Amino acid sequence: MPIINRIAEFAADMTAWRRHLHAHPELGLECHETAKFVVDRLREFGVDEIHEGIATSGLVAIINGREDGRTIGLRADMDALPMDEHTGLDYASTIPGRMHACGHDGHTTMLLGAARYLAETRNFKGRVALIFQPAEEDQGGGEIMVNEGMMDRFSIAEVYALHCAPGMDIGAFETTPGPIMAAVDTLHIYIKGKGGHGAMPHETADPVVAAVGIANAIQTIVSRNHHANQDLVVSVTQIHTGSADNIIPDTAYINGTVRSFDTDVQQMVARRLQTIVDGHAAAYEVEATLEFELGYPATINDPDRAAFAADVAREIAVSVNDQRPRDMGAEDFSYMLRERPGAYLFVGNGNSAAWHHSEFNFDDTASPYGASFFARLIERALPIG
Repeated sequence: MPIINRIAEFAADMTAWRRHLHAHPELGLECHETAKFVVDRLREFGVDEIHEGIATSGLVAIINGREDGRTIGLRADMDALPMDEHTGLDYASTIPGRMHACGHDGHTTMLLGAARYLAETRNFKGRVALIFQPAEEDQGGGEIMVNEGMMDRFSIAEVYALHCAPGMDIGAFETTPGPIMAAVDTLHIYIKGKGGHGAMPHETADPVVAAVGIANAIQTIVSRNHHANQDLVVSVTQIHTGSADNIIPDTAYINGTVRSFDTDVQQMVARRLQTIVDGHAAAYEVEATLEFELGYPATINDPDRAAFAADVAREIAVSVNDQRPRDMGAEDFSYMLRERPGAYLFVGNGNSAAWHHSEFNFDDTASPYGASFFARLIERALPIG
């Protein structure tokens, strides 16, 4: 079965919606105009309930089926990124310093397309909870929606989401049972030494040397402290210190990211970082403080729901890979999957620029595939009779 005919009929409408959203990006929790646009469309479609103001600008809309039954959640993220766009498109961002460079405009559009079809046909029992979430890129809007009681408030039993994927063919889907995206944590190391003249280092406690030593030692965590079969990334991404060639500074700062899938590995990294920081502080006679900031947890698909979702995708997809390699990126849909079983899938975006690139653009020909997937998932999961 290809994409749903009715959804194909309003593909041009989805393109118009997506390009409007692309031209008007919003950041973080403050996706108010995006939410208003979504609400206006949902009212046109005739959904049964719209609940606004969740996680500041998020919303949940309900579509009732023809019979009583369970509620399944479908989620799309709405926020953009704080960067300038360099696509040259006639619908490029109208707001300097803001850009939809990760496809969230497309995710919102795909869910709107599914909403229009499901509100028209209602060929299912139970309810659909359409989740439009702000602040996926930062601030954890998914966690906030969960903490505000969304799952219990709307009796959501399962939850699913899609993300576009550059380099995958249009109409292709990928997912995997178990972990599909990593946990992300952030390390901050603050070093305080004693500055002085660059020609007289013996009179100082040099934080630059300490910072270099710590940064080098951090690399041994992956190479010497974890099992080679376990996925782990520890990257030092910033070192800030100094102001001139002849001044040894008083302080230095190190920043980095940690990506893992297993909590034991995560805890091992935190322990080793503390040992490295404390040891180098003693060795170089400086003060050093580690802040290990826990971020989004790993995104872990329920194996049965991932298999079911892949089976649904096969009805409309060009191809389906149900054993996608785990991705070291992170995603706050993880908080929803910690509360309810479900699955996270990727849908092809063709030969586009990479995520978070200034020339990225969502391919509008992917929208009917994503919308059809969401719609068929509901009809398969909540069959009438």
